[in-house]
Amino acid sequence: MRRCCPLIFVNSPGDPPPQNASPHPPEPPPSKMAAGGSGGLSFPGVVGNSAPSNRSGSSASSYNYSGGASASSPGNQAAISPPAAPPPPSAAAGLLHREPVYNWQATKTTVRERFTFLFNNEVLSDVHFLVGKGLGSQRIPAHRFVLAVGSAVFDAMFNGGMATTSTEIELPDVEPAAFLALLKFLYSDEVQIGPETVMTTLYTAKKYAVPALEAHCVEFLKKNLRADNAFMLLTQARLFDEPQLASLCLENIDKNTSDAINAEGFTDIDLGPAQSGILTDREVVSLFLHFTVNPKPRVEFIDRPRCCLRGKECNINRFQQVESRWGYSGTSDRIRFSVNRRIFVVGFALYGSIHGPTDYQVNIQIIHTDSNTVLGQNDTGFSCDGSSSTFRVMFKEPVEILPNVNYTACATLKGPDSHYGTKGLRKVIHESPTTGAKTCFTFCYAAGNNNGTSVEDGQIPEIIFYT
Repeated sequence: MRRCCPLIFVNSPGDPPPQNASPHPPEPPPSKMAAGGSGGLSFPGVVGNSAPSNRSGSSASSYNYSGGASASSPGNQAAISPPAAPPPPSAAAGLLHREPVYNWQATKTTVRERFTFLFNNEVLSDVHFLVGKGLGSQRIPAHRFVLAVGSAVFDAMFNGGMATTSTEIELPDVEPAAFLALLKFLYSDEVQIGPETVMTTLYTAKKYAVPALEAHCVEFLKKNLRADNAFMLLTQARLFDEPQLASLCLENIDKNTSDAINAEGFTDIDLGPAQSGILTDREVVSLFLHFTVNPKPRVEFIDRPRCCLRGKECNINRFQQVESRWGYSGTSDRIRFSVNRRIFVVGFALYGSIHGPTDYQVNIQIIHTDSNTVLGQNDTGFSCDGSSSTFRVMFKEPVEILPNVNYTACATLKGPDSHYGTKGLRKVIHESPTTGAKTCFTFCYAAGNNNGTSVEDGQIPEIIFYT
């Protein structure tokens, strides 16, 4: 069986030319491209909103998502259809003239280039998605095979037991920009996300089970996590079941509490104690009355304000070098210190094992030296990775440190031999990068049992604090 193109007519050798035919074929008519957006005509096999073609064969590297159909770069139209003889008069009537994108495959040297060319392109498309609602909706072409290869949800949609046969599928709950970002990834492995689209793209990636794109979205959020968006991202992390991101948000809020609470997102947090089930019904009522009526009824909670830590978390390191093998036998490592201004100490950073990843048990304390009063302590533990890095150990509550008063920092570790610091500094100054305010720590030898820790050598290399 002979295959022929309805647009090109070739005379067999010896056939007489058609009547009124010119001895020279006419120049081909200019390509008819569909206008993008609503109201434009769409021709199968033609890229919408195309720029003028060139013949260099370069592949497209960028796309314009506005207006519905993609606006191809000049390289998208690498070749146009060759000149063809006009159809006979008998065949001209009733035919819709089409200009196919001829031989585009030859200009794409890799599979990725060929699939990238098909992204948001009417060429070979066999399904359309009506994405979004109202005036902001877009009609986006796609290819069932490509979608099914990249997503189990699309595979079930097109090839499962209840597969759809519709060529137009409505997606009112998906943003067009997010859906285009998903398709871009499925067609080319390219990630196109930004601050305005990352959450909707994450939703779309989860809806269509594309975990690789999910991971890119979560990584983007981690890199852009700040105090002023931590509460908003915490809400989204819980909504999308991203526990690692939620943990990072909580850690950021813990370090930058004042900035996080003052941010706009704090007023939009999704869950308060009254709805959490933490409080009994009676406790909820008593707290409501406490805040709304006078005289205030007694409540079974502390009613004095908590210590509010303002500013950013700071830390100082008193050693200039790290060495190996510091042993423990139940004796506390101790070092005395004082500061020139009021601060709040929230924890220490300690050295870990020289024998690889290990868990330590530790008791940390801050003692008022003159009165021997324990101001803060915590029985806890930490895990180390065997490196010479330091590892954070925090108090349950901040410990207030007054200026020019002697305090003793203590740490009692239970575990294998660790790294330790040498070339210690007697004075360490921390300067605020924002205000320029200086906090000066002065370290002194702690008499008595100190496990060998001194100004020059030992444990407790870092103090973590707020000003």
